[in-house]
Amino acid sequence: MELDGKTLRRVFFGVAGCIVLYWLLHETASLMNLLHGITNVLSPFIVGAALAFILNVPMRGYEGLLKKIAKPGLRRALALLLTVISVLLVLYGAFALLIPQIGDAFKSIAERLPVFFQNVQKMVTGYMEDNPQVMEWLSQYTDFQSMDWGGLVEKAVAFVTDGLGNVMTQTIAAVITLGTGIFNGVLSVVFAIYCLVRKEILARQGRRLIYSILPERHGDEVIRVSRMTNRTFSKFISGQCLEAVILGSMFAVTMPIFNMPHVALISVIISVTALVPIVGAFAGCILGAFFILVVDPAMAFWFVVLFLVLQQIEGNLIYPRVVGSSIGLPGMWVLVAVAVGGDLMGVGGMLLMIPLASVCYTLAREFTTKRLEARQISRDKLQEHPMDVKKKVRKKKNAPVQEETQE
Repeated sequence: MELDGKTLRRVFFGVAGCIVLYWLLHETASLMNLLHGITNVLSPFIVGAALAFILNVPMRGYEGLLKKIAKPGLRRALALLLTVISVLLVLYGAFALLIPQIGDAFKSIAERLPVFFQNVQKMVTGYMEDNPQVMEWLSQYTDFQSMDWGGLVEKAVAFVTDGLGNVMTQTIAAVITLGTGIFNGVLSVVFAIYCLVRKEILARQGRRLIYSILPERHGDEVIRVSRMTNRTFSKFISGQCLEAVILGSMFAVTMPIFNMPHVALISVIISVTALVPIVGAFAGCILGAFFILVVDPAMAFWFVVLFLVLQQIEGNLIYPRVVGSSIGLPGMWVLVAVAVGGDLMGVGGMLLMIPLASVCYTLAREFTTKRLEARQISRDKLQEHPMDVKKKVRKKKNAPVQEETQE
């Protein structure tokens, strides 16, 4: 074999690849430490890029409204300013509404818990008195009559009260951590603003880099998939936010009709949790039912019924039109994407995996269509019951009958 330059490069890269593979297999801890260090260094820029991508969705809308402004720089600056103001107003409104409501709700719960447990005790005692056979059955396994119900109630109240205190402490700690994170995320915000201001320049630089590395045909495909990914993620973000607002508004309108408490708090909670597809709204239902349970247990039951009704309306009528149709992903694969994303990366994985699965689904459909066309497969064979298969089945069924007739 002739040892020319091309052969030497192949040998070099092959040996280098084997060395790297050996190192990866035997130095897993070092690899993880290296990846962790790289992630820590790049995390502000990754967060900034993600923030820029999210803010670019409303900023494009503002740029469309300001298209009459002739100067592109002024139009971009005004659109960015309006986007930042809108986001800050939404966050301020949510926190201004949630924090006082949460404080009042916990205060009301703490005041009503002793009465709630006393009512439960009276209900259980009355039921036992009316059903002595149940009391007799329980007495076989425990000394039910000598139980210190007052002590149990006091312990239950103390446990729940301590739990509420821990929740409040954790909430305050979370707010402090959030403030620290915002302060430490200044670099991410600055990087996000830089990306938004110079997004066309960054896109052009990215295209130049792609075409300088890959062949033109492969570069065209990478740019096409990138644009499709950008379009899918943008539609998912806007659709998910709109769907969350609609669902929260439905609760804000229907709950006062049935005189349910904590309308504003529960509506905002459901709107926020509904940003997480499928499972988020049910988490909001659990929180809402908890807040109502202490005030009125019967009303908590009807709240769950109301949630199930509104969830069916939202899931069957609103979500497919607002989100499902925008990303082009069937409901079954949305459920799979949520489960896989949640298991891998938690809540962030749920939000990331749905549009990513939509892109993969679209690419798989395009690949399948091209392969079927290249192999010239008849469309009749792709139907639910192809005609050729039906004919073969009928022939097999009629064959024994014809042989018997001939005999």
